[in-house]
Amino acid sequence: MNNDKGKFHLMRGMQKYILVFLFLIPLLAFTFKDLYTLYIPEYFPKPVYDFKKEPLTKEKVELGRALFYDPVLSKDGTISCASCHTSYNAFAHNDHALSHGIGDSIGKRNAPALFNLAWQKDFMWDGAVNHIEVQALAPISDKKEMAESIENVVKKLQAKKLYRTLFYKAFSDSTVTGQHLLKAIAQFQLTLISADSKYDQVKKGKESFTEQEQKGYEIFKQNCHSCHQEPLFSSYQFAANGLPMDSYLKDVGRMGVTRQKKDSLMFKIPSLRNLSYSYPYMHDGRFNRLSQVVNHYTNGIQQNSKVSKELRKKIILTDHEKVDLIAFLLILNDREFVKNQNFQFPKEILLSSEGK
Repeated sequence: MNNDKGKFHLMRGMQKYILVFLFLIPLLAFTFKDLYTLYIPEYFPKPVYDFKKEPLTKEKVELGRALFYDPVLSKDGTISCASCHTSYNAFAHNDHALSHGIGDSIGKRNAPALFNLAWQKDFMWDGAVNHIEVQALAPISDKKEMAESIENVVKKLQAKKLYRTLFYKAFSDSTVTGQHLLKAIAQFQLTLISADSKYDQVKKGKESFTEQEQKGYEIFKQNCHSCHQEPLFSSYQFAANGLPMDSYLKDVGRMGVTRQKKDSLMFKIPSLRNLSYSYPYMHDGRFNRLSQVVNHYTNGIQQNSKVSKELRKKIILTDHEKVDLIAFLLILNDREFVKNQNFQFPKEILLSSEGK
């Protein structure tokens, strides 16, 4: 009798563990099958974004990529995220100095390049957004960009079989929500890592600088490194770089967000990677050539109390040194990044019959 009781309890115990194991199988499958693997060089700093808390999955990235390229996010169906952030421009835009939105409306700032976003705490030129998972709200709701509400976007997506399917694959729920929409776009943007320039090959010991590039590198370290820190080539802080305010745009920069005078004319420091693809330069796109940018920092800075302390000492470069500096900046271009098929228009998704 006691043996029978023992066998009964043993079988009950085994059933319990079998049920737990069966419950874990799909979780294990999710963990090993669907995670999106990012390549991050060992010489890069630790990302600001917490990938352990919010791991990337292939399905969410795929959904985010589709959303990034779909003009359904805009009020009149003409503007997508990619309209201002094209892959072959390092996800910037070089057709015009200021961003364009629906009805050919013109914004007041240049579209910033999008890459290495996992290392950034603040977004937009003025830092108006402090988390990548809500960043897309800004262009969607801006009257001069997409001029749409997140509620209407959700309704439009819910009406499409394609998106009901993609949301189900990504979130195990075919119901479209604003939170899931924004999270998916962020997941795609987080995959945009640029780390395969000649500079990176030198860091990996696979290539070497030319004599001119080495000279330019030394000039860079002496004059530019305090704001454009390696290997990301930006501190992603805010600075006033001595540009005179545009008399038409009257853009006060970060002060428009913080309402503090000390932040007047301060803008987010952009990365120097991919400069050949992401012109024009500065927050208002006023410079088309790198030589103009270099000339600004050597001869064009308006010295006043607002200029960041790093720029209060005059930078003196000969014409040859300017050329050497630009030669170094050009090896920060990442051709593999701008031609990466995984980042481009997902025609296999958006041109499918399901998208209707």
